[in-house]
Order: sequence, then C-alpha cells, then structure tokens
Amino acid sequence: MNDYITVIGGGLAGSEAAYQIAKRGIKVKLYEMKPVKFSPAHSNKNLAEIVCSNSFKSNLHTNACGLLKEELRLLDSLLIRIADKTAIPAGQALAVDREKFAQMVTEELEKNENIEIINKECGIDELHLKEMSENGIVIIATGPLTSDNLANEIIELTGDEGLHFYDAAAPIIEKDSINMNIAFWGDRYEQERGKDEDVDTWKKRIENLKDADYINLPMNKEEYENFVNELVNAEVVELHEFEKREIFEGCMPIEIMAKRGLDTLRFGPLKPVGFTDPRTGYRPYSVVQLRQDNTEGTIYNIVGFQTNLKFGEQKRVFSLIPGLENADFVKYGVMHRNTFINSPELLDETYNFKKNNNIYFAGQITGVEGYVESISSGLVAGINACLKFNNGNKKRVFDEKTMIGALAKYISTENKKFQPMNANFGILPELDKKIRDKKERYGRLADISLKIIKNS
Repeated sequence: MNDYITVIGGGLAGSEAAYQIAKRGIKVKLYEMKPVKFSPAHSNKNLAEIVCSNSFKSNLHTNACGLLKEELRLLDSLLIRIADKTAIPAGQALAVDREKFAQMVTEELEKNENIEIINKECGIDELHLKEMSENGIVIIATGPLTSDNLANEIIELTGDEGLHFYDAAAPIIEKDSINMNIAFWGDRYEQERGKDEDVDTWKKRIENLKDADYINLPMNKEEYENFVNELVNAEVVELHEFEKREIFEGCMPIEIMAKRGLDTLRFGPLKPVGFTDPRTGYRPYSVVQLRQDNTEGTIYNIVGFQTNLKFGEQKRVFSLIPGLENADFVKYGVMHRNTFINSPELLDETYNFKKNNNIYFAGQITGVEGYVESISSGLVAGINACLKFNNGNKKRVFDEKTMIGALAKYISTENKKFQPMNANFGILPELDKKIRDKKERYGRLADISLKIIKNS
C-alpha cells in the first residue's frame, strides 16, 4: 500500500479532499493538468478555479445552499473558510473575488507539507487507475470537463453505460407546492374515462390512483397557447461552441420543439391522449406530466422539459402551467457539457466506488451540482479515504437529515432516471409534523441538521 493518497483534479472538490486528507497527517499527491493543459472553459492557472458565477449562493439557513455552507463551516471546510475571507458585497449571498479565492486556495495547499501538487494530465499514458488503486487509494475529482484520456479510463472502470457526457435535465419541483385542486393522479389510459363509463363509477375508480406514477396538469386551449407563446419568446442561455453539437444530438430542448409549430408539443410531451380532466369530464387540450424523482416522493420532475431557458425565465414561464403557479423549483432545467457517472449504481453514501473500494469519486462527476455541493462531496470523500487508509473498514456516513448526508444519499440511491442534483430541502426527510409555512419548515429542517452536525 502506498504511503499517500492520490487526488486527481484540483478543482473545488479535489482541493477540499486534499486538505481534509493532509490535515489528518496523511500525504497527498494532487494531480492537476493546468497550466500544462486547459479545458475549453478554464483559463486560470490556479487551483479551485471558478468558471461561471462567482456566487456561492445564500448564507441564510432557510436556504438549502446556505445550510450546506454552515454545515461545512462546522466541519472545517478549507474552501468555505477561504470563500468567507475573499467575500465581496452581495447582500445575503456569499460571493467571492474569484481571482483571490483561487490564489488563496492554491497558496494554502502549496505550503502544506503533506501535499505534493503535480501539474500533469492524468490519462491512459500518464496514469493507470487500475494499477494505482491496487497499490493505494485514489479520489477522482475531475469535474464536468474531464479530459478525453481520463474519461476513457473511467469508462473502463465503470462500464460503457457508467459515464454520461452531457446533462439534459428537466426542472424539479417540490410536491407540496403543486396545486392539487387542478392536478390529478393517473397513468395514461388508466385514468381516462371509459366510453360507456358513468361519471360516478369513473370518479370512484380514479380516487384509487394516488399510487400512480404521474401527477398530471391539464390545460385548455387558451392556457396552452399562452404558455407556448411565452415559451418560444423566452430568453435562453448561450452554449459554448464545444457543447452545441454533442447536446443537440442527444435530445431537443422543449423551447426548440415548440418553435416547430403551435401544436408540436400537443403531439409530443404534452399530448393529452389517455386522460380525462376531473374538472370537466372531458379529455384536456394538453397535459403536462410530473414524475416522481426521489424514493420518498417529495420532489417531481417536469417530464420532457429539458431546456436552455435562463433560470428566471423557467420560473416565469413554467409557472404559467395551471397547477404550478406557486411551484417551488428545487432544480432548474439544464442542458450543458457535464461529464458525470451513474452514481446510484456505482457509488455508496461515502462516494466510494462499489467495484473497487480503493477508489472514490468527488465533485460534479458524481452528480452533485454546484460549487458548495462539490466542496461537500470532496470533504466526505476525503474524510472517508483517510478512514480507509488508517483502518480499512470504517466509514463515516453523514445523517440523511443533514444536507451533506442527503446529497450523498441522493446520488447513491437507485434512480433509473438519475440526473445531477443540487442542495435543496426536497431531498431531506419530511418532518414528523406538517408545517405549512415554507420559511418555518425550512428553518426547522435546518435546526435539526445543524444540531446533528454539532453533535457528531
């Protein structure tokens, strides 16, 4: 067994993992291909480069990302500490000076005597993961733009279906925010009123459909046409050139589909065939379907709504759908280049690779989405890599009532339609007592989480 742990990737997750290992007195070899080679989206030679927004989102505990940051502060996260030190004015949010942030992270890791930073691309010719993991422990934290060489090795490790190269995910909303006075349960054709079925018999039958796979949102002609008009005229996110061909060959954004003709969606993802609107007793003009997205049934995704709309536009346009007028979006739809593994089949709740427990994954390649979420996964993987190094069998599984633990559970729980996920209150277990006020409910969930972390 090597006398060090290898971390591949010097982004947010890899940098956090390296720190967590080094602070426990174990040597780290941290591989980062910059500045020898840059991905199409990177330009800064330092570690922990922030490519997109410089915001780490809200600091409020009643915000899921704010809660996650506070958990990480309590657990001595280096990157959150540096984010606090390099913060710039942003109201209740934590925004950072991105240059100072990356520079300070690099300086902290460079001066740590337990960390050796190796600027070299890891791949088939440079580093054989199978051989390395036979002799030691490896954390792969190469992010959404993993180099082709290393991606090929990961495919060998995980199998052909284990690695995805783009993220085309529909928006996800909290079930409790759906207006069930409009929405109805039912699978296609099972809910539809039979030709010779009287209304009372049909209503009794559909009352028993609450275990159906879908929640359905009917629209009349006016509602549908208003929605389509707003959809085709909404603002979209511009993709990088290197993303466009790959993503659009994979699936079609709903706004592009809608531009092909007013009725296109009615004959596609919004087709009403097989449904009867309980409010009218007739087939609706169109139907939007929501499908359960986690085991607990607390969050639902909007089926077929992969999109490049800007987040604010998604909130505005999709809230026009009857039943979603007060929807709480826990994740907006995305379509972008994003290398990630099929974590529910491949990882456990410590980000440990099931097929070879000397290998861990961390960061966006695991399916956690966002800066703070990546840091969280790096912290968990780093802590558990140390336990493996020192003990061999012991693991630290974070309680699912914490945001750190809920994220780890989400990416490791069986999910046939797995897509990357950010921190949100919808993935936490429900409270024993129903609290209608959202702010109060989130506050209570945060109190429980922080108490667990403080006592752990």
